[in-house]
Amino acid sequence: MAQTPPSASTPLGKDMQFREFVALCACLMAMNALSIDPMLPALPAIGRDLAIAQPNDRQLIISVYFLGLGVGSLLFGVLSDRYGRKRVLGWAMVLFILSSMACAAAQSFPMMLIGRACAGFFAGASRVITVGIVRDRFRGDAMARVMSLIFAVFMLIPVIAPSFGQAILWIAPWRWIFWALTILASLVLLWMIVRLPETLRPENRMRITVGALLHTVGTIMRTRSSIGYMLASGVVMGGLIGFILSVQQIFFDVFKAEHIFPIAFAIIAGCMGVGSLLNSRLVSRFGARRMSQGALIAFILIAIVHLAVILSGRETIVTFMLLQSMTMITVAFTASNFSAISMEPFSKGAGVASSFQAFLTTALSAALGSIVGRAFNGTTLPLTMGLLVFGSISFLIVIWAERGKLFTRPNHGGLRDIEFEVMH
Repeated sequence: MAQTPPSASTPLGKDMQFREFVALCACLMAMNALSIDPMLPALPAIGRDLAIAQPNDRQLIISVYFLGLGVGSLLFGVLSDRYGRKRVLGWAMVLFILSSMACAAAQSFPMMLIGRACAGFFAGASRVITVGIVRDRFRGDAMARVMSLIFAVFMLIPVIAPSFGQAILWIAPWRWIFWALTILASLVLLWMIVRLPETLRPENRMRITVGALLHTVGTIMRTRSSIGYMLASGVVMGGLIGFILSVQQIFFDVFKAEHIFPIAFAIIAGCMGVGSLLNSRLVSRFGARRMSQGALIAFILIAIVHLAVILSGRETIVTFMLLQSMTMITVAFTASNFSAISMEPFSKGAGVASSFQAFLTTALSAALGSIVGRAFNGTTLPLTMGLLVFGSISFLIVIWAERGKLFTRPNHGGLRDIEFEVMH
């Protein structure tokens, strides 16, 4: 198999270039951000129209999406290992589009929750299959670098999404946010159908049997680095979910700053994109483990500082935005690197492994994040406490996964220096 460093001119099957591949993968993964972030400024309006009595109950519109995402993540990677990435992803996106249309037409809160759960379920395909597509061609630090580039492009969506949602609310009812999502998802689906080649090699296809599934899951459970980093990722991402669930109420109710919410959210989310871009440039030099473990320590220290600010009575919208922006940078360093480390052992069965990873991390982060969101009490204390606790637990899990040996760069038989594998 030919091996060459990534560049803008490297062909990726047919005439697809590396940059287009990264952009398409980012857009596929961005379907989840587009299904969440534009809704945030619309939650009060949705609550009024659908007669949602308790303000914290509006968070369920986001929470059930994450729960559906976790369950769907468990299925679609398995199917893609058998039937190919492109076919399964295409059908799942069609059903995701139909679910989004159902949300746009929902006339009651229960119907909205059903539509959101279904949308999350089918969106699970875009998450896990995209990771499987990347893993088909990359491994270790090289995969971490590519995933960081994808996250850097992907993070443009959360930066503009709340402003996008707010702009729609200025000229149309909230239902048009879902119609706009339907249109954008349809365009990405068309791009994928026309341009993306099938990345799963015939020899790596797996029959869907109980034995094959148990073998891959068993490999994950027996490999400390895989299961450990999956668990650590799920726990630390619980803080991110808690932030997403709480942030609208924090700006609207705590700081009375709903007028700057889209801009403030863009700044905080943009820092995560900056972190992903920095990681993509540094991970090949320092390694995924060193980068992510150092970032996790910084995550904990920032949470400690934030807690001290709150307890001293000095919390303002400026301190909140500054410390949350710093937190998002560290999250960017952990997210793609933890994912790449946990996927290192898998070439055959990458879809199953990606499904299990996505299910475990999403279910765990959604459950933990929901605890933080439901604990909202009109202050930023529940969120900050959640970040500190989750970061500390995640760090202990990483220590266990690495058998106490941190900041290492394991030898993968030379594969860690492979930057790219040509698709063909």
